[in-house]
Amino acid sequence: MMQVNWKQLEELTQLRGISGQEDQVREYLIQKIQGRYESYVVDDMGNLLVHKKGKARPARKVLFSAHMDEVGFVVTHIDEDGMLHFATVGGISPSVIPGRPVLVGPEAIPGVIGTRPVHLLTPEEREEYAKVEDMRIDIGAGSREKAQEMAAPGDMVTFIGPWRELGEDAVLARAIDDRAGCALLLEMIQGELPWDCDFAFVVQEETGCAGSKAAAFSLRPEVAVVVESTTAGDLPTAPAGRQVCRVGKGPVISFMDKGTIYPRDLYEQVTSLARGAEIPWQAKEGVFGGNDARSYCSSAAGAKVAAVSLPVRYLHSPNTLASKRDMEDARELLALLARELPRG
Repeated sequence: MMQVNWKQLEELTQLRGISGQEDQVREYLIQKIQGRYESYVVDDMGNLLVHKKGKARPARKVLFSAHMDEVGFVVTHIDEDGMLHFATVGGISPSVIPGRPVLVGPEAIPGVIGTRPVHLLTPEEREEYAKVEDMRIDIGAGSREKAQEMAAPGDMVTFIGPWRELGEDAVLARAIDDRAGCALLLEMIQGELPWDCDFAFVVQEETGCAGSKAAAFSLRPEVAVVVESTTAGDLPTAPAGRQVCRVGKGPVISFMDKGTIYPRDLYEQVTSLARGAEIPWQAKEGVFGGNDARSYCSSAAGAKVAAVSLPVRYLHSPNTLASKRDMEDARELLALLARELPRG
């Protein structure tokens, strides 16, 4: 088994790109696919759509898709005292926000998210998480005028989370969701394919899957494989029936989530291929979340959809954890799907 290009994944996780502001990620991908594609286009939404020639023309049109955006925040207002009000971009639990260092705006101004200290809370307030509307971003400005020199409403705000390797198999970084999917698709484009395939690096998944709706109409695939990250709840406090999936047990294949019912015949084909090739995999044990598959199955003329996800702990937080082995198994599974699904 060939190893994943870990350097590319590390670089992707360190790029900043909340929903609607994915430019850094897109430009990186364009640079890395040079000379390895038949054609590409950046559409009006900002999706990067790539056509890769293989050794033969396929019997059916297959698309592999991953999203470029990450969860984060956007500046909404600046107080007289220079503090920044903000809103979340994507689903972030208030419990992971206070005290976190962040980068603000195109110049990556350092700041920290603050709320009232525990010493000033009533006993009742200590039992509840602070509300986002009660938090502020402190960039060290003493006045609105000073803050306006560094930030403005609409500015992107991102978590800080350096790449780290933990133990023998785990990696910890920001935005593994879904830069891991981008990294896997990037490697497919950089390599050789048995059949022509399309690839979509889409925008705005975290805020409603808008980018993939546009990509579906442009590309009109017959089969769309969404390469994603999904929540692993394999923690000691989580009951077995609510863990959804587990880090280190292989890529996750979904039969249903909150946005999509995956066609049973395609689900069985994908899982059968994985079993036949002795690639570890796990079912997503519950109907939770959603991804761009909802767009591909219901837009234009529709498409058969499958989701291959990387199990990730602490999803939508500053530091997300994944298994190297899971990603290598996902890479092998995707290579198998690129060989078998276009046959028809």
